Amino acid sequence: MQNFTFQNGTKIIFGKDTEQVVGQETIAYGHKVLLHYGGGSIKDSGLYDRVVESLQQQNVEIFELGGVSQIQE
Repeated sequence: MQNFTFQNGTKIIFGKDTEQVVGQETIAYGHKVLLHYGGGSIKDSGLYDRVVESLQQQNVEIFELGGVSQIQE
């Protein structure tokens, strides 16, 4: 095994209408994003559309992994 160091900082932006800055925040790290979500509530609430719009405004390429459910033990 090769030696390596991995660091993954976390930035949380919380508040009203903050989904509108997702695209702007993303381009600081790159121009591709994996949009990972579960059931239909993200789409039913309109949050999905607002996030996608913000990403598209910054020309971020979106890869989707939807319909994810929790692991049943």
